Amino acid sequence: MKNLARLTIFFTLAFVLLFLSAGALRFLHIRIDGVRLLPFQPRLLLSDGLSAACWALPLAVYASLLAGLSYAARLNAGLLGRIRRPLTAPPAMMCLFALTLALSGGFSLGMARLADMAPAQDTLRPLGGAGLLLTQGDASIVLLHEPGESRGPRVAAFPGRPLLYQEQPVGPNNTVPGLPPVPFRAQSPWFLQSISIDFFLTGRQFESRLQEGLSSFFIYTGALAFLLVSLGFIQKASNWPLANLFLGCLAFRGVLAAETFLNSLEIQDLLASFLGDRLLLPSSWTVPLILCLFGILVNLYSFLVFLMKRQTNEEAV
Repeated sequence: MKNLARLTIFFTLAFVLLFLSAGALRFLHIRIDGVRLLPFQPRLLLSDGLSAACWALPLAVYASLLAGLSYAARLNAGLLGRIRRPLTAPPAMMCLFALTLALSGGFSLGMARLADMAPAQDTLRPLGGAGLLLTQGDASIVLLHEPGESRGPRVAAFPGRPLLYQEQPVGPNNTVPGLPPVPFRAQSPWFLQSISIDFFLTGRQFESRLQEGLSSFFIYTGALAFLLVSLGFIQKASNWPLANLFLGCLAFRGVLAAETFLNSLEIQDLLASFLGDRLLLPSSWTVPLILCLFGILVNLYSFLVFLMKRQTNEEAV
């Protein structure tokens, strides 16, 4: 019981801290992107905050489960001090599964309540001022007035052509490309962008499931948590916890990509045409059933490996 209490406290703190920190960083990212776009459009603080929280929730689920499984494996191996009774895998899996459903459901309901509040517009100003230089490819544009004036005078420079002054960039013979964003930050690598996109799509999936009802939300998140928790055997793949953690990151990245793949419109149409009326359940249950099936196969593999190791140890004795 003491080890379960340790695991509960660790996982809860990890989930809350990851959710808050990831949500804050995502909120800052959204705000920076908002003020970089020209012409500047007023944004809603609450809307940006909910969008950031929607993105941060699946990240908190994945990252906290990975950290919780690693922590449980170390408790099981007795690597965290003098532990008389190591924590076995089944109780740890059930504990992490229940905590994931409770915390994700609680935060999702809280975000749904906040969405009903009246939003307030902010008064942020766009980045830069008169004389702001914008570049896009080989073209450059110098804004002579404030960036908020989308049709203010400007000077455009194109390769192999003289400078073009435009007092009012409107009309058939006096047009330039749309204003690019303010060059405030560098572009992130595609690998990180793909992970961010997948978390965004998973967050939208959580939101749509919650709108369908609590049962649909908990069925989906429960199936996902069951599959992720089933991958806990990776944390005992070797005697190096850091290497196991790295392997767990790769496995969880694969689950995130597979989840995005299964929820895509093309795969949904393919599954609907293939299953038809054969599945005596709502179509929204298709992806959770697939995730549960993979989780069962992983647990079956883990059980067979456990039996083989046990038989080997008995023969060695």
